[in-house]
Amino acid sequence: MSEAKTVHVIGAGPAGLMAAERLADAGVRVVVHETMPSVARKFLMAGRGGLNLTHSEPIGPFAGRYAEAGPVVGRWLERFSPTHLIGWVEGLAQATFVGSSGRVFPKAMKASPLLRAWLARLARLGVEVRTRSRWMGRDGDGWRFSTPGGEIVERPDAVVLALGGASWPRLGSDGSWAEHLRVAGVDVAGFRPSNVGFNVDWSPVLVERFAGQPLKNIALSHGDRTVRGEAMISAYGLEGGAVYALSAGLRDALARDGQAELVVDLRPDLDVAALAARLARPRGKDSVSNWLRKAGGLSPAAVGLLREIPGAIPEGAEKLAKRIRAVRLTLTGMQGLERAISSAGGVKLDQVTEGLMLKAMPGVFVAGEMLDWEAPTGGYLLQASFASGVVAADGVLDWLA
Repeated sequence: MSEAKTVHVIGAGPAGLMAAERLADAGVRVVVHETMPSVARKFLMAGRGGLNLTHSEPIGPFAGRYAEAGPVVGRWLERFSPTHLIGWVEGLAQATFVGSSGRVFPKAMKASPLLRAWLARLARLGVEVRTRSRWMGRDGDGWRFSTPGGEIVERPDAVVLALGGASWPRLGSDGSWAEHLRVAGVDVAGFRPSNVGFNVDWSPVLVERFAGQPLKNIALSHGDRTVRGEAMISAYGLEGGAVYALSAGLRDALARDGQAELVVDLRPDLDVAALAARLARPRGKDSVSNWLRKAGGLSPAAVGLLREIPGAIPEGAEKLAKRIRAVRLTLTGMQGLERAISSAGGVKLDQVTEGLMLKAMPGVFVAGEMLDWEAPTGGYLLQASFASGVVAADGVLDWLA
């Protein structure tokens, strides 16, 4: 570019900060606006569980995790792949490792050291970060912001919107931006919870004894999809990684039918015949719970779940084995956006160019969870957010040039 340009990035999460870095590195003057008193609050919250950055699986299956949005997100991943992300993190002097599940984490196992190093790099690049600066809409060719010093109007050469979806609104992503874009002619899909827990009408006994207890090494099935992993019994129902992986289908079933069936396989590593052979051994003086623990290999929480089903301890080893392999739960509802890890909905993908510029708003680009895609936990959410920030920044550079 023959002369310096100014780009404003609205939203200081992973997508926005990645776009800011990419732009500043190319010589653009960058101003980042963040409505909260500090940046990347949701990123820091995600880091409390170890900061799952990305996943080590091959790129084909990786892109498939984004369901209908897979072809589009797959193109983002070509521009900024898991390998690129790992190299970027290690370039900030944050070593990474691959866990037994294939997930990639920083060795520090938290987000704060990475964020500090990143913000220091952005400062060296001259990126200006304005906190408590909330976008209030457009005024002709100007962009209005509410700040502690009053309302201001900015007229940058281009804008990157990275305002997040609508999950965890207390951390700043409240989805209030959607109406501003709809008024401008952008088609925005309504927000829906994703990666969220589902309601089950537990008995008071199960809640009292087992709320907060994990169900490990299980398989969950809904429709034609089966997921291996873990779940957590909560006072309202079930949550956890294996549940989240099925959340889109379960959510759609609830919207359509008012309830959804989830099948829990408590011993997916044993076929029915092998499990029945173990259960055929004499119980002796053991209680039913102890016998199920010893012969069936079930945890106390798994036994509690089994007892929730009427007639859950049928006579006969084979019938019991079949029940253990397929405990059918009726889900009666789901938790809302305020408890969801992420959200579905947002700017529909046909509303943007390949460079993520809004077709209805030339010079305005979109990145991160503002776009209508969803993915399970496991590194897929952060990877796509980072990658979309890169694509949007490159789109800005192409447009300015």
